[in-house]
Amino acid sequence: MKPHIEKLLATAALAVVVSLLAPGCGQKKSASANNAVSDAERKDMALASFVAPGEKDEYYLFYSGGHSGQIYVAGVPSLRHISTIPVFTPYPGTGYGFDEASKKMLGDYTWGDVHHPALSQTDSLYDGRWLFCNDNANNRVARIDLRDFKTKQILGPIPNASGTHASSFVTENTDYLFLATRFSTPLPRGRVADPKDYAKEFNGMITAVKVDPKDGEMSLAYQILMPPLDFDLCSTGKGPSSGFAFFTSYNTEMAGDLLEVNATQKDRDLAAIVNWKAAAEAAAANKGTVMNGVQVLDPSKVPGILYYVPVGKSPHGMDTDPTGQWIVAGGKLQPSTTVLNIDKIKAAIANKDFDGEFRGVPILNYNSVVEGEVPVGLGPLHTQYDGKGNAYTSLFVDSNITKWKLPPWTDAEKKDLTSVVLDKMPVNFSVGHLVVAGSDTKKPYGKWLVAMNKLSKGRHVSVGPSQPESSQLIDISGDKMKMVAEAYTEPEPHFAQIVAVKDLKPIEVYPKTENKDPNAVWDAKETGVTREGNKVTAKVIAVRSRFIPDRIDANVGDELIVHVTNIEQAGDMIHGFGVNDHNLNVVIDPGETKTFKVKLTKTGVFPFYCTNFCSALHQEMQGYLVVHPEGEPVAKAD
Repeated sequence: MKPHIEKLLATAALAVVVSLLAPGCGQKKSASANNAVSDAERKDMALASFVAPGEKDEYYLFYSGGHSGQIYVAGVPSLRHISTIPVFTPYPGTGYGFDEASKKMLGDYTWGDVHHPALSQTDSLYDGRWLFCNDNANNRVARIDLRDFKTKQILGPIPNASGTHASSFVTENTDYLFLATRFSTPLPRGRVADPKDYAKEFNGMITAVKVDPKDGEMSLAYQILMPPLDFDLCSTGKGPSSGFAFFTSYNTEMAGDLLEVNATQKDRDLAAIVNWKAAAEAAAANKGTVMNGVQVLDPSKVPGILYYVPVGKSPHGMDTDPTGQWIVAGGKLQPSTTVLNIDKIKAAIANKDFDGEFRGVPILNYNSVVEGEVPVGLGPLHTQYDGKGNAYTSLFVDSNITKWKLPPWTDAEKKDLTSVVLDKMPVNFSVGHLVVAGSDTKKPYGKWLVAMNKLSKGRHVSVGPSQPESSQLIDISGDKMKMVAEAYTEPEPHFAQIVAVKDLKPIEVYPKTENKDPNAVWDAKETGVTREGNKVTAKVIAVRSRFIPDRIDANVGDELIVHVTNIEQAGDMIHGFGVNDHNLNVVIDPGETKTFKVKLTKTGVFPFYCTNFCSALHQEMQGYLVVHPEGEPVAKAD
């Protein structure tokens, strides 16, 4: 279709949507509408977020899928769900967890708890190569290749670590990922100690994972032994804070039970500042001890790799601004954010401006390193940045987003930091994380903010007791924030990343020349079924609209190995291979080869068929697995 015709149709479609949304075209409130939204506002919101049929979003939104174990991909500004990337949980929709390669990655685990996705960076900018995410439940970290949006590696369980919540966070050139533990346990793992002796017998851990710059392969680098604090979140430095990583923690009280009460007794908690370059040098010099195959550095014995600083009570987010100058901690039980100044941190370290120590590690003098506490409201959790000198903090208790001005502040502003609070936007309800496009880079895209709200509270049509969560899109391009759109996601987005579509270059077909699978077959002459003892191997072609061969014979007791190659070289020509009554389904993208194995245990004739609609003759794309009694001669298929 010619571009000008597409444009005309898109404009016409937009006009229809707007007219439907605003039948009165007036300024008064719509009787059937949300009582806070006028008809004029409805039109503005629709125009801001509407993406016409056939048009594409400007940004990708990568949501963590929480205890679904997956990553969700949506578009911005439409907030339309586009796809699900299976990571830690089998996903029949793409056959993930059914073929041999993905089964091997998953191991014996059938779920994960994805919290914090992180895009790879080069020179503090998204480089479009990989997306990393953690599994808080089983102490793992995964790498998704953004060339094909597929999980390529799962590393873990990480030794000596329990509940790697404060992860995955990349350094400015993706040299390392950092993971810190939410839970402390007796170490080495497997040792038993009484939780009553929590402060004495339990430890947390910060783990550095090395990332190969060529292919993204992850490997364990080193660990830092930590006291039994509950590490929550992290961000890494850039520019003047290059080489540092910043971690929030709660439970400075080191309580082993009833944390709701016992971990909230002190006015402030300790954030950890890690000089990860110094730690890497210490590990390279073997200054640690080896525990479960990993070199573990004790910061009380290796000075210069770790410092503490007090921040607001029960902090959650710890976010470095685009310049690398300011690091903001949100103390969720304190109505303010704590703003740290990296220059002052460096000066305090150089001058040994300490206020005591904690387990042999210096505590930086609070008054020497804190630039100010900004009264953003109740329950500050996370802070994001637009690259224009503004910060946006999510307020769980107040259920709003607060926009405020970053330092440097004038003397008048310093005297009254309420004056740097610029705007507040209510969100529905009880926002947890928020994300601004590109916030963790040195050049945020700005423009859009997505609030990930923990409660939807009936803002959608009822779906029964199991409620989705709501996400709200906010325009931050002007002086004041504007609510634009709302969508719902399955539980539970903890964090997200937004990257411009123009900055990723995904493929839609695996070129035949790149398929190096030794069992790939591209011609019907190469297909067939062979037997070696009790091992039966089938090499199969999938192409519209048949399988070649479409009959596989074997016996009870055989191990059946099937290699299926989708020889299509056209986009969206995806085929599935489901085997009736065998709990099997693999999905093969164009140009891809997948392998599955099954131990045959029962006689019968079992249909197999294409599970992914592919053509007008999709229904006809089927065959039969014929399983004969054990030891019975099997005729060779034609």
